[in-house]
Amino acid sequence: MANQYLLHGKLTAKAGQRNELANILLKASELVSTAKSCKLYAISKDENDTNAVYVTEIWDSKEDHDNSLKVEGVRELIMSAMPILDGQPTKGQELEILGGTGI
Repeated sequence: MANQYLLHGKLTAKAGQRNELANILLKASELVSTAKSCKLYAISKDENDTNAVYVTEIWDSKEDHDNSLKVEGVRELIMSAMPILDGQPTKGQELEILGGTGI
């Protein structure tokens, strides 16, 4: 488990476009679910931040995560999300997995 890679990030949509951004990310989750070593790709929202969408990913390694960008259709989804983001995405948090249920 110590070698697994966890990335948690927040993407902020332009006002009124959170659902569109979430839908793009949900489509991305379907694509990467077939990628090697994808353990988790969860999309979430916070009702107190009406423009934010969160993505939490767990992979066997950072390399596997990086290779997921090569899955057919992923880059196209990224490009479709860019115009509705409120600024450039911030770098996600790379977190060390200590343990837990379901991992």
